[in-house]
Amino acid sequence: MSWSEFQSLTDFNSSLQKVRVVVRDRNVVLPAEGLKMAIKMIQAVDQTAKKVVLVGNGGSAAIASHQAVDLWKNGGIRATSFNDASLLTCLANDYGYENVFSKSIEMFCDPGDLLIAISSSGNSENILNAVRSARLRGCSVITLSGFKPDNPLSAMGDLNFYIPSERYGTVEVAHLLLIHVTVDEVIQLKQKEARSRKQRQEINL
Repeated sequence: MSWSEFQSLTDFNSSLQKVRVVVRDRNVVLPAEGLKMAIKMIQAVDQTAKKVVLVGNGGSAAIASHQAVDLWKNGGIRATSFNDASLLTCLANDYGYENVFSKSIEMFCDPGDLLIAISSSGNSENILNAVRSARLRGCSVITLSGFKPDNPLSAMGDLNFYIPSERYGTVEVAHLLLIHVTVDEVIQLKQKEARSRKQRQEINL
């Protein structure tokens, strides 16, 4: 039995090879270049004492929570996701579920913050509204989407990652991988710089 016998694995491998990355001026860049750009965007947030906000529904919400914790716990970078149950149910009840993230962004986001918006379909109204709200607040935006290549979210960010698959599992796992690689690299570079700075200080003693 080989890996090729499992359709989900075959689809994941094929989709990962065809990841599309588009910057805000509609230029398409190579995936590796897109990851480098995402790394620099997070580093810019850290260097200016701003914060990273991640939003998503369902499996994408789990990704958002996971990577927000990695950023602040392992990287010392201010990061959060608006996934608290009381928060979501309160805002959904009062403003409609389509506004659960945009209302939080209006209250807590500042100019220079970074929003990472995750949606497998790229059609979730609350995620699209989150991006619109972030733009009004002067935030930069990274999007991750899948399914249809012309989904609305795939063109709304400063940097947009699109996974060419209509399988939820494939898209969600690819999104997690891309964000994980980006976050891990940011953390490693920050730790490397800290070690280098310490060595320079020791030399100057």
